[in-house]
Amino acid sequence: MAGEAGKARTVLLATEKAFAAAAVTKIEDVLKAANYTLKKLENYKSKEDLLAAVTDADAMIIRSDIVDQAVLDKAAKMKIVVRAGAGYDNIDLKACEGKGITAMNTPGQNANAVAELVFGMMIVSARNNFDGTSGFELVNREIAFYGFGAVARAVHKLAQGFGMKSFAYDPYIPADKIKEMGAEPVATVAGLFEHQYVSLHVPLTDETKASINKELLGKMPKGGTLINTARLEVVHEADMIEVLKTRPDFCYLCDVAPKELVPSLHGLLS
Repeated sequence: MAGEAGKARTVLLATEKAFAAAAVTKIEDVLKAANYTLKKLENYKSKEDLLAAVTDADAMIIRSDIVDQAVLDKAAKMKIVVRAGAGYDNIDLKACEGKGITAMNTPGQNANAVAELVFGMMIVSARNNFDGTSGFELVNREIAFYGFGAVARAVHKLAQGFGMKSFAYDPYIPADKIKEMGAEPVATVAGLFEHQYVSLHVPLTDETKASINKELLGKMPKGGTLINTARLEVVHEADMIEVLKTRPDFCYLCDVAPKELVPSLHGLLS
């Protein structure tokens, strides 16, 4: 964009949950070198804030922020939307196409960060939130991955270091390739839930939405733990609440709590 007939360009960094300061500094440096103007909308509280901010932006960088028809209708100058993360479920691709706006994402770029988040949650959980009781070790425990892309493989690498056994199901990766990468291939999604830990690494699609239900969760062994750093919507929320109520041994680890069910979850997880 910059350099096109010498025109000035404005890039909007719109993040409801702000990037780390170091990441913002890097973005600022790159844009400054390209003679772009950076406009920041961090930790905003309402959709109206975003609608107002996009009016003069030529490009936009987001995280899991929702870019829908309403946003794009306000963004008369917008040429590109870039999501810092994998998947496009928070971007209305049809609306982008209709307005000639390019949508891009950055799959794999945050793989290590998410992998460390997964293991951080697992360790805290295994050690009973450091409440003074002993908890248990992760060595020789089994972890199964639904989806075996960049993030799952980064978690798998850490799991190997902890002496864990990995299993994986991914409809887009042949079983022999999964085995080559050091995990045991699983033939079905249901087969994953025979293991103590199940880690979700799938996009939000019509097939995956609310697909992690009571039937699957009921297959998990005593002390079973579901880890969701993918999308909230892939888990059937009502079923999850029911399982948490009826199985005190079951654990759900997620980096974002469902907004509508926060009071129920707080009572179960506190």
